[in-house]
Amino acid sequence: MIETDVLVIGGGPAGSSAAKHAALGGAKVILLDKRSEIGAPKRCAEGVSKKGLAKLGIEPSPRWITKEIDGVRLTSPDGTDVWLTEEEIELPEAGYILERKVFDKHMAMDAARAGAEIRIKTLATGMDKIEDGFIVSTESMGKTEEIKAKIVIAADGPEGHVARWAGLKGSAKAKEMESGVQYEMVNVEFDREAVIEFYFGSCAPGGYVWIFPKGDDIANVGLAILQHKATKPAIEYLDVFIAKCPATKNAQAVELNVGGDPVGGMPKKMYDDNILVCGDAAGQVNPLTGGGIISGMTGGMYAGQVAAEAIKEGDHSKKFLKKYDKITRDDLSHEIDKYKKVQEYMLTLSDEEFDNIAHAFQDVNFEKISTTELVKALVKVSPKALLKLGKFI
Repeated sequence: MIETDVLVIGGGPAGSSAAKHAALGGAKVILLDKRSEIGAPKRCAEGVSKKGLAKLGIEPSPRWITKEIDGVRLTSPDGTDVWLTEEEIELPEAGYILERKVFDKHMAMDAARAGAEIRIKTLATGMDKIEDGFIVSTESMGKTEEIKAKIVIAADGPEGHVARWAGLKGSAKAKEMESGVQYEMVNVEFDREAVIEFYFGSCAPGGYVWIFPKGDDIANVGLAILQHKATKPAIEYLDVFIAKCPATKNAQAVELNVGGDPVGGMPKKMYDDNILVCGDAAGQVNPLTGGGIISGMTGGMYAGQVAAEAIKEGDHSKKFLKKYDKITRDDLSHEIDKYKKVQEYMLTLSDEEFDNIAHAFQDVNFEKISTTELVKALVKVSPKALLKLGKFI
């Protein structure tokens, strides 16, 4: 029997963040990941904000940044563009496009340097509750082992099993799980090469299409849809878009990624005796953009910190671990709840309404760029938005 204070299941950014901070807090930590290579395959458009990295104390590195972004292009169904770039406005906060295969390993290495033990190609196959902890069954290359942990941190993604094994509900209902598909492509022809592009309307029912540049003529080109809003699989919508879009019609795919994205917000409970849940497994995702790297790592940081405190105090009960739930919601809930309302509003829009908003945006004077500023502008140009969103701005 292997014994540890904290067992983190899932080696994505949220799990590595949890393992790092638990280890920094003095706990004995094991981090499991079922993959043979942390970071691959990626299931992400790879965008993060500078502000988010700074908040987490992560120093940007050219090893895992492929492109610095200086603007946004929003395109409505009739092709009307809204450009928000340094040429038009002052950008107080731009962002980066990552290489997740490098970034995720970098984060796992950070956890290892902090003192966590990393176990790759190790699958958690089951979990049993004991008096003060869990015994987790694992399998690695034909070898089975059991790990006894005082606290388990579930960071095993949107389809994860660990929280359910512990009797907690999953983060997303089926109707709130976006179906995402993405190609990494070459020969992409950009109008402006340092701008991330979003396309709205029936090209991606319930979601949007994105083109995220990664340097030279390379980009992530993908979309996410809500299946109950769609009439065909996500990849068929993407292939149709790529064939028609001037930027991608001559491009070639070199990688295909698929996956689910939970956009229903955080569940009512992300903790219980001896367990904490973070990252996509806890719905720590922006419901409007689908982005979850920074928010998931933030949840992971808090989970690791609280787990380390619990180990020091010798109290692994839900009463003590509730502290994680409180500080995480205090930090993340306002943004998640606000953008959930915006997402719900966007789901009511027809192609014609998207076009009308884009036309009205042509006359809006944006002073700075952020999702909040865009929503403020939306409220100004759309009576329907004012009715549904006014009180959230």
